[in-house]
Amino acid sequence: MKMIVKARGIKKSYRMSRKNIVHALRGVDINVAAGDFSAIIGPSGCGKSTLMHILGLLDRPDAGTLEIDGENMSRLSDKKAYKIRARKIGFIFQGFNLIPTLTALENVVLAGKYGGLGKNERLERARELLDMLGLENRVDHKPNELSGGQQQRVAIARALINNPSIILADEPTGELDTKTSMEIMEILKRLNKEEGKTFLIVTHNMDVANACKKRIKLVDGKNA
Repeated sequence: MKMIVKARGIKKSYRMSRKNIVHALRGVDINVAAGDFSAIIGPSGCGKSTLMHILGLLDRPDAGTLEIDGENMSRLSDKKAYKIRARKIGFIFQGFNLIPTLTALENVVLAGKYGGLGKNERLERARELLDMLGLENRVDHKPNELSGGQQQRVAIARALINNPSIILADEPTGELDTKTSMEIMEILKRLNKEEGKTFLIVTHNMDVANACKKRIKLVDGKNA
C-alpha cells in the first residue's frame, strides 16, 4: 500500500511569553496510506489542529520528519511548500472558508487555478464536481445564498478539483446540525469508497470518528 503521509517524532511548541511555553506536540508519529479514511481524535488542546496544520504544510514542526508522497518536506522553501499544498493536499475547514464575493463555481475554479489547471480544464472540472455533489442549480450562488450544508459541499468540490493525494478535513461538520453532518459524512465516505480518495479528519465528534475506518488518538501532544 502506497504511503501518502509518514510523520515521525513531530514536535511543536509555542512561546506565549518569556516563561510560558506551550508544548502542542511532543513527538507524534502518524502514517496515512492511500485509500485511508482516518480520524484524529482526542480532548481539546491535545494538538489535533496543530498536527493538521503541519501535515498540510500550513506550519512547520520544530523537530521530526514529514514525508508526503515519499518526498521529504523538512527543508522545503516556502514557494515549493505552496506548490505541493496547492496540488497534492485538499482542505476542508469547519467554517467553510469560501470567498464571500465569489460564486460557488468561482470558488472552486479559483482553487483549480492555484493548482495549475488550465482555464477550460478547471472550469469543466469545477462544474462536474458541483454537479456530482448535487449543486448543479447553485453554481451561480454566493456563499451567503447557500445553506451551511451546501457551502460545505462547495468546499468539498474545491478540495477535490486538483485531484489531491490526500484531503485534510478539520472539524468538517463542526458548524452543521446533526442531520446535515451525517449527510456530509456520507459524501466523504462515498468519495473514499467509490473514488478512492484518501481522507484524514480531525474531529471531537465521536459519531464522525466512528464513521471512519481508523482512529488516531492524541493525548497531551503525544500518540495515545
